Amino acid sequence: MDTILLILGVICLVAGLAGAVLPTPGPSLSFGGLLMLHFSSYAEFSTVVLVGLGLLTALMVVLDYFIPIWGAKKFGGTRYGAIGATLGLIIGFFIIPGFGIFIGAFLGALIGELIGGSTRKVAMKAAFGSFLGFLTGMVMEVLLCLIMIGYAAVELFQYFSDSNTTTY
Repeated sequence: MDTILLILGVICLVAGLAGAVLPTPGPSLSFGGLLMLHFSSYAEFSTVVLVGLGLLTALMVVLDYFIPIWGAKKFGGTRYGAIGATLGLIIGFFIIPGFGIFIGAFLGALIGELIGGSTRKVAMKAAFGSFLGFLTGMVMEVLLCLIMIGYAAVELFQYFSDSNTTTY
């Protein structure tokens, strides 16, 4: 069972990092991977680390929805731009995997603002703000996932280096 938890934990950590860039719950997957490793015999994280990273993950889940909206509003956007950015991100992901999420978020916010009656200038500014908010959230998610991977790597390295040392 420990080996299964190890394999699934590592897969979730890596999938979480990918999910931080794709429109999937990246930090939640990485945190799940960290928990799997913790419940195996391969790693043991302190309560402070687990609670701290769990709270940061929960905060990131909430912020993931509000940062692009905040970016759009900060630059004069409306609800139309925020909805457009979200829809554009999802559509962009399927049309051009990888890079399409960036173009989709920007174009979606722009089209949403134009549908909402904004002028081109205001729509462009709001689309830029939404895109900037989207990128900010993505960078924060990637950093959180990398921190979790770092903790896991240290624990796994310590486990495997301790188990490979032999005494004569």
